Amino acid sequence: MTVSTPHAYLTTTEVADYLRLKERKVYDLVRQGQIPCTKVTGKLLFPRHSIDLWLMNHLEGDQPSQRPVPRVLAGSQDPLLEWAVRESDAGLALLCHGSGDGVQRLLGGEAMLAGLHLLDPGSGRYNAPEALGLSGMRDLVVVHWARRRQGLLLPPGNPAGVVALPDLARGDLVVARRQPGAGAERLLHFLLAEAGLAPEALAWAAHPALSEDDLALAIRQGTADVGLGVEAAARRHGLAFLPLHEERFDLALRRRSYFEPPVQRLLAFAREARFRDQAAALGGYDVSELGAVTYNA
Repeated sequence: MTVSTPHAYLTTTEVADYLRLKERKVYDLVRQGQIPCTKVTGKLLFPRHSIDLWLMNHLEGDQPSQRPVPRVLAGSQDPLLEWAVRESDAGLALLCHGSGDGVQRLLGGEAMLAGLHLLDPGSGRYNAPEALGLSGMRDLVVVHWARRRQGLLLPPGNPAGVVALPDLARGDLVVARRQPGAGAERLLHFLLAEAGLAPEALAWAAHPALSEDDLALAIRQGTADVGLGVEAAARRHGLAFLPLHEERFDLALRRRSYFEPPVQRLLAFAREARFRDQAAALGGYDVSELGAVTYNA
């Protein structure tokens, strides 16, 4: 769907015209909490992509026969997202066991939304529904969260003198790894292939790290010498960081879940100045396109 205005936000008059409603009806919907909107300096503004989703959801009709979706955020751990869920009081439980696990929980109705950063090596695209087995979801929506810097996490001061990815094959470094299906594990193998390095040439840690924090702690505690992770995790644990790649981190969910209070509270909080300040403080984030709908089945 498209609208005539080029603006990302519609005024009350514009949204009333778009929905073929009287302005008074729009105000009633706002008062009842039925339609997505935000207030800026006392003026109501309506995010264009949210209005399109709201309209499609109502055209499809209510679906009371479907069982409620648990208020669970699954998928990949992200330090900024984790903080925002707490600070926004969104009411979401975190079950972050990697992007691949998040896809399966979303498909199985075990999660309201999933955080994903899965690279398709063939196309170079991130979080492509057809590459994730999600294209069969007729009500799938993918919302952009942030661009993140991925790189090598190293002990403080980088005592091993690692300066590039090929150094991982020197033989004297224990490389931390993530579980199969994790976005960071897929990215690391992609980067190794681009550098002409065989995974067998690296000395891998005995056990996988199940989250960004687990990987950072393994390096901090000396059970691994280096691993791939996000800059925010390196900063949080006082580690050195060697940037290698910029990736997309998105939220996947069903269309009806987009309008549930937990998701709306989280996205509303992410528009506040306090959130942007925290993104800058954590480091390695670009949140300029946060909230943009990148896929709408």
